[in-house]
Order: sequence, then C-alpha cells, then structure tokens
Amino acid sequence: MTIRKTKNCKYMAQLFLTAQWRHLIMINYHIDAQILTPFIPAGTELDLWNGSAFISLVGFMFMDTRVYGFSVPFHRNFEEVNLRFYVRHYGPSKEVRRGVVFIREIVPRRLLAFVANRLYNENYIALPMQHSLEQNPLAAEYSWKHNNRWQKIRAETEGTPQIPEKDSEAEFITEHYWGYSGKPTQNTLEYRVEHPPWRIWNVTHYKIDVDMHSLYGPLFAPFLEKTPVSVFLAEGSEVQVFKGTHLRL
Repeated sequence: MTIRKTKNCKYMAQLFLTAQWRHLIMINYHIDAQILTPFIPAGTELDLWNGSAFISLVGFMFMDTRVYGFSVPFHRNFEEVNLRFYVRHYGPSKEVRRGVVFIREIVPRRLLAFVANRLYNENYIALPMQHSLEQNPLAAEYSWKHNNRWQKIRAETEGTPQIPEKDSEAEFITEHYWGYSGKPTQNTLEYRVEHPPWRIWNVTHYKIDVDMHSLYGPLFAPFLEKTPVSVFLAEGSEVQVFKGTHLRL
C-alpha cells in the first residue's frame, strides 16, 4: 500500500511520527456550526459537506508507533478515542488543505498525552483503555474507564471493505490530511498527516455507551446523544505525521 506523498519537500524533511492506524470506528453527527465557532483555529474555516457541519467520535488502534524512527517501550501499540471536527485552510498557492481539529483525545498512557499536548497543543487525557477485535465477520470495540465506569463504542460489519464513492459523506470524513490546533485568538499549529485512501466496511450494528455530558460537556452532549448520521469502520493504513509549523496570518 502506497502512502500519499506531499509535493512540499519542507514536510518531507520533518517527519515526526510513523505508525499504523487500524480499524477506525467513525461515528458521525451533525452539529450546529455556531457551537464550533469558538474552537476554530485562526486562519481556518469550517469544512462543510452538503452545507452541514460534522463532528465525529473516532476510536482506533495506534500500532508500531515510532517517533523520529525510534519506538518507546510500552508505547508502541495502544488505543485512541477522539472527538473531532473538520476545517479547511488555503495554503501558500491557494490550494485547499482539508484538516481536522480535535476537541478531546483519549489515550492509555500519560506520557503519550504529555508529549502530544506539549508538541501539538492538543487536548489529550490519559485513561485506562481496552479494545477487542473479532473476525468473520469483523467487529471492533474500544472502551475506557471514566468517572469509575467503563464506557465503550462498538461496530459490527458485513461484506468486504470498499473505497468510498467520490464526493460521498464517507470520503469527506476520511479524506482530511492536515491537523490544526489553536483557538481564534491564538497562533495556529498546522501539521501534515499522510496516508492512502481508506477502505470502509458497512456497519450492521453499533453500540455507543458513553457519558457524553461528563466527557465532552454540555455544549457537545446534546448533539452526541442523538442518533448518529452515519457509522462506518475504516480499514486504516500506515501513516506519517510531520512536525507542526505555525501559520503565517
């Protein structure tokens, strides 16, 4: 599988992390765009699909993780669950850079949370986490302990994975290759994420057992407690994450 390469050689010289992101449960909701306004990094704007703003709860496996080519003992394979929304930024040549902004990210190791928060100005927290993966048919589950209770997301699939149709909602959700962090009044950090297009499975059944209020607060909980617009499971791939740079606004 070939990783999509950027044409900007500056990013090729600043590779920070390599890993595999595998078996991504992607649970997607509509959200009022005004709710997201205070979280939109300076220099970016909301990226809409068919006029709607989306927010996604995503759980997946980080595997074979290496920072600057080195693996850290007990930090190579681990779970992550994040809540994210979608923005775009216009690069130096006015090209559209479609990216994600994270509201909160959960990982099982404090060192992981510390490094990500320090280097990328993210909002990681460390909680006890578990996962399970079943085959034939494929099912994935990610769970974490918060407020003395285990919470989880689960997806069961059928068939074989397929590349999403062009201009589909699934393509919109998966095809974002930049990350942005910051607030409207702060400097914005931009970083490149490279991976090939992901194949996705149809989800036949899913389970969302999450205390949205305590984990994500009263702004987001009313939207996250509704029935999702869509749920799918992405195969994932090898990924490369490049060192971040601040936007020049």
